[in-house]
Amino acid sequence: MKELSRFLYGGDYNPEQWPESTWAKDIEVFEKADINSASINIFSWALLEPEENKYDFSKLDKIVEELSEHNFEIVMATSTAAMPAWMFKKYPDLARVDYQGRRHKFGQRHNFCPSSSNYQRLAKNLVEKIAKRYHDNSHIAVWHVNNEYGGNCYCEKCQEEFRKWLKNRYKTLDNLNKAWNNNVWSHTIYNWDEIVVPNELGDAWGEEGTKTIVAGLSIDYLRFQSEKLQNLFKMEKSIIKKYDPDASVTTNFHSLPNKMIDYQKWAKDQDIISYDSYPAYNAPKYLPAFLYDLMRSLKHQPFMLMESTPSQVNWQAYSPLKRPSEMEATEFQAVAHGANTVQFFQLKQAIGGSEKYHGAVISHSQKTDTRAFREVADLGKKLKKVGPKILPTNNHAQVALLFDWSNFWSYDFVDGISQDFNYMSEVLDYYRQFYERNIPVDVIGVDDDFSQYNLVAAPVLYMVKSGLNEKINNYVNHGGKFITTFMSGMVNESDNIYIGGYPGALKDVTGIWVEESDAVVPGQEITADFDGNELECGLICDLIHPQSARVLAKYSSEFYADTPAVTVNDYGHGKAWYIGSKFKHDSLTKIMDKILEECKVSGLANSNLEITCREDQDDKKYYFILNMSNEIKELPNKFLNYQDLITEKFPNKKVRPWQVLILNK
Repeated sequence: MKELSRFLYGGDYNPEQWPESTWAKDIEVFEKADINSASINIFSWALLEPEENKYDFSKLDKIVEELSEHNFEIVMATSTAAMPAWMFKKYPDLARVDYQGRRHKFGQRHNFCPSSSNYQRLAKNLVEKIAKRYHDNSHIAVWHVNNEYGGNCYCEKCQEEFRKWLKNRYKTLDNLNKAWNNNVWSHTIYNWDEIVVPNELGDAWGEEGTKTIVAGLSIDYLRFQSEKLQNLFKMEKSIIKKYDPDASVTTNFHSLPNKMIDYQKWAKDQDIISYDSYPAYNAPKYLPAFLYDLMRSLKHQPFMLMESTPSQVNWQAYSPLKRPSEMEATEFQAVAHGANTVQFFQLKQAIGGSEKYHGAVISHSQKTDTRAFREVADLGKKLKKVGPKILPTNNHAQVALLFDWSNFWSYDFVDGISQDFNYMSEVLDYYRQFYERNIPVDVIGVDDDFSQYNLVAAPVLYMVKSGLNEKINNYVNHGGKFITTFMSGMVNESDNIYIGGYPGALKDVTGIWVEESDAVVPGQEITADFDGNELECGLICDLIHPQSARVLAKYSSEFYADTPAVTVNDYGHGKAWYIGSKFKHDSLTKIMDKILEECKVSGLANSNLEITCREDQDDKKYYFILNMSNEIKELPNKFLNYQDLITEKFPNKKVRPWQVLILNK
């Protein structure tokens, strides 16, 4: 795999939308901003293949030549995410059938059926032509397959393929019926062709991915669809590798964790992880930090920030401008958490289409004396200066937070107790605890190696697949520290309950069993006593029976007052904490203070600035100090004798709003 030769700064460029005579001026503007890369050919299928088997690469050839002559790094896309109109007309089977059972027409993008042999053949042929034509261009740094995969299809072909997938997974209908517990509601399957896809016409309802009659069916369908899309990626990648075995191949993950795509399963097939980041204007600053840590942790190596915006996006209900210097801080936040590129959508603002009001380096004014362009150019200058030192570094953490797609799917399918269960919300409660203490975190999957961490936190580890409980037990037994919560250890990988009392598969390590769980209704206040402090909690309250565990906090209201709310269990050489309710942030902070003190885990600095660290193979550390606010904040004294890579000076005590410091000794 080819390594990045320099820190990439650039983004999506669509010169095919503009007259050829404008390209040279565009590149001149990009170079003025120290932009050194361009992602091209992302949505060009209709230009490249105006009719089946008739290809025209004349325009793309000129674009590649122009960028190569100016020594740009090229991120070459395969154009397979948006299909031409003729394709729908000629092969209507390649259009998706949606959750409501409707066959789609030509339009939008990401509209293909992953099971369509026509789509697979046409995509394969196109990628073959592109890879064969451009594989030996030394300016191509990365190959970009498709674009932002996602969305499920519920057509007859997918149903047929799903039945084959199930037959391979379960072998017999007896095994399938047992896994899905199909005696409920007379759902027993006697022939494979009786299996129906779980859409609104079958066993699912409500918003896609949230409501189902047969959770095992719906979860398996999500696994199946993710795998089908992954196979499409692998098909395109294999063609590229045939022509260039050393090529670096990726596809861009996007937004909040895509519920339809299991990124952790996909990661092994990515040469480098790439990610599109568009945090909402009112999102807490720890949310993008969590997502960057998740992206870095997928392969435990730096990732590409494939898309972001220099100003506004076009799709939010409200899209306020980024405040002065905010863009720089938000881009450096990605770098601080492991990004080795900063790339925008888009480099030049379109004059038509749904994204014409999405921000760009070259805006509709096409002027370079604007605030936004000056900030883009200033960021380019800084990245050019610090990039060579940052490129060979990585992030390291002693704390891991578990995030698992099967849990993401299964927890949000829970039908009962409370309609307010939300996997992302519950996980972020704990990420925020580490973020606000400046404790570096890896956001890992259940198949990762736990032994490298002092502490593993697994909030709402609802689904515990076969062997995972033994893995957790072994980790704690050998000295690991483990945190889990309500609604953990409940079901196996088919979403069937572990009998014998909750938390099921985690009873031994936690040293408790839960008799009942009370749903806390809106407006109800539940309190708990913790070391003389009154804590507030809600959502759900577990009624806990300690077995070998010690009680750390007790409820102080409701009929379960004076019963355990938080426990700790000594298990072998380690400890396991169980937190039986969703505690409000300040209350959870008090609990986590105690746990982290006992685990001897501390942050990089006690500060309300965001502080992260990347280090190279020689253990040289680079501290990223980010003021992610509109307020002046104070730099911790320990950093006053460090030098700022950006200014080459010692920092001031006062850190300006949205200021970025990169400090080392």
